[in-house]
Amino acid sequence: MTTPGAPQPIAPQRFDLEGAAGRTIRGEVRVVPGARASVVLVHGFKGFTRFAFFPYLADRLAAAGLTTVSYNASGSGVGPDMESFSDPTAFEENTYTRELHDLGIVLGEGERRGWITQRRGLFGHSRGGGIAILRAGRDVHVHALVTWSAISTVKRWPTDVAEAWRQRGWLDVENSRTKQVFRLRPAVLEEATQHGDGMLDVTRAAEMLLCPWLIVHGDADETVLIGEGEALARAAGPNAELLRIAGGTHTFNVAHGMTTPSPQLREATDRTVRFFVDRLLAAAR
Repeated sequence: MTTPGAPQPIAPQRFDLEGAAGRTIRGEVRVVPGARASVVLVHGFKGFTRFAFFPYLADRLAAAGLTTVSYNASGSGVGPDMESFSDPTAFEENTYTRELHDLGIVLGEGERRGWITQRRGLFGHSRGGGIAILRAGRDVHVHALVTWSAISTVKRWPTDVAEAWRQRGWLDVENSRTKQVFRLRPAVLEEATQHGDGMLDVTRAAEMLLCPWLIVHGDADETVLIGEGEALARAAGPNAELLRIAGGTHTFNVAHGMTTPSPQLREATDRTVRFFVDRLLAAAR
């Protein structure tokens, strides 16, 4: 989507990498010639690199001079066409640590290929926000972080749901967009139980974060309540700024296939682009 007189979007280049458990990470990079800074986008649970607002955000970041890398985690369940959920086995075996592994692969290979610069930022939505926080809390090479609708904990299932999940051996997960029902094995539940207060403690990672952080959360988020964003802001202290989006839902009032951004999405995107430009590009001059 473009407006008259606006620069043409940078065409994304496809790439494939070997990710966790030998499965494929499929991604796109919008390379800005001579870029002094870059941003990696991390999608959420049941999300993907072409979901809803992701292409719009990637185009806006690239137009602002930031090489932008987005990718489908190897356990996303999304196939080679980058949109269809055609790999249920990958989805059902996915875990938090596999997603962290995939992000590390993307960062390392992106640096090797010259996409990811010395000045770099991370963006994450929902569960991807939690993954981005966990990485940024341990990586001094991340110079700016933005999260939208981010989770504050990986321990997300009530006790009764967890017990039934373990007994049955899987949890049914419906994709509300495609109406497909996938199974989720309990490995991700066991990780959350064993490591949710340790290596996967999102709030603790927020406390350790050294880079500037913009926390964006809609006050009408029906999936991850705004209280989680507020808790993350308290944990991070002066390093973080909380932007409340009035009337903003979990996906900022847009759905997959959007052609026009909502006012809530425009506000979130405008502030996000400005934040990365100020913290990455301005500092690189």
